Amino acid sequence: DVVFPILHGPFGEDGTVQGLLKLANVPFVGASVLGSAVGMDKDVMKRLLRDAGIPTPKFLAFNRSSLDKIDFNDVKKQLGLPFFIKPANLGSSVGISKVKDKKQFDVAVREAFKYDNKILFEKYIEGREIECSILGNDDPIASLPGEVLPQHEFYSYEAKYIDENGAILEIPAKLTDEIIKEIQEIAIRTFKVLCCEGMARIDFFLRDNKEVIVNELNTIPGFTKISMYPRLWEASGITYTELIDRLIQLALEKFKREKKLETSFDL
Repeated sequence: DVVFPILHGPFGEDGTVQGLLKLANVPFVGASVLGSAVGMDKDVMKRLLRDAGIPTPKFLAFNRSSLDKIDFNDVKKQLGLPFFIKPANLGSSVGISKVKDKKQFDVAVREAFKYDNKILFEKYIEGREIECSILGNDDPIASLPGEVLPQHEFYSYEAKYIDENGAILEIPAKLTDEIIKEIQEIAIRTFKVLCCEGMARIDFFLRDNKEVIVNELNTIPGFTKISMYPRLWEASGITYTELIDRLIQLALEKFKREKKLETSFDL
């Protein structure tokens, strides 16, 4: 048997369930404990990307304990206007606000802290929103990229899950071969740097149709038949059924490989 976690947010996507499955000695699809935790914590994720030389938007992170040090003018000086405020450990655009002035800033800080004890301030990037799916363990492959065309100010929770007209998904994206290759290469590198396995979706900004910037990585992307992750693979020649079969096989390969490791020692 193989467990296929399709859980989003804390306790499902952050390594908690993955740790439970490892303790239970059960194979499962997707990233293990470390990759899942890194993929959930945007602060840690972006630090690793930055250290690896992978372009990502400039950001600042604050804990609740440093609330008195959060100053609008200081953030504006470092990031410019507008900028985003978001919980560090959450997904689906929950708790995210686009900030243009001091009044919005105060409301957005309170909103983000409702969901997490650490929040992120992130520079706004003007550009196209591109997504790329990754499949594999040690030798992953990248799909053709797709583009999200939001019909609102940004790709919010409502646009993703409630408003059926919230965004248009263009699959594959209209890009040059050169940019497609660059996106695929950066996507695979991001997947490896963040210790991922099995599957992930990497979200990019494409600025001026030439500068590729990694926004974030999702270790458990949406997996309905109309979700971007499987649709990108379908456009790349892998059907929904084949994709599920491959992911199960990858989970079994990972499990068998880990079973060979020594986990007890004589003292």
